[in-house]
Amino acid sequence: MNEGYSKVFVALDGTEQQDFVLARAIKVAANNKAKLYIGHVIDSTALESAGVYPLDLVNGLEAAFRESIAAQIEEAKASEDIPEVEVIIRAGRIRETLKDEMLDVIKPDLVMCGARGLSSIKYALLGSISTFLLRSSECDILVVK
Repeated sequence: MNEGYSKVFVALDGTEQQDFVLARAIKVAANNKAKLYIGHVIDSTALESAGVYPLDLVNGLEAAFRESIAAQIEEAKASEDIPEVEVIIRAGRIRETLKDEMLDVIKPDLVMCGARGLSSIKYALLGSISTFLLRSSECDILVVK
């Protein structure tokens, strides 16, 4: 019986910490010979409240995100121990999009994310993605600090 992970999903948020989180996810996926899924949600909340949804802006944000992880993606794809690497980018409300369009579809057995360290006021108002994942996921969660 294999007690390792077969599908590792890492949620990246575009912050400076994401390189470290992705590096850790690549290592975990390789150590488990697992498929690696990289998810990123472009937060559309501000766009929705403005009543505008400019596709050029969303496409530019997606391109910038892909560029920011390009070298690490090539590293992961070059690894013989990672059978598949997939990058999934969606625009939407972060929590709902992450759960409904990524996690519920992929059904990973490990979800990884970073600990962003929101200020106490922002945390009280917004909560955190790591806390959301702990409460809503049916698999193991690894918060990378």
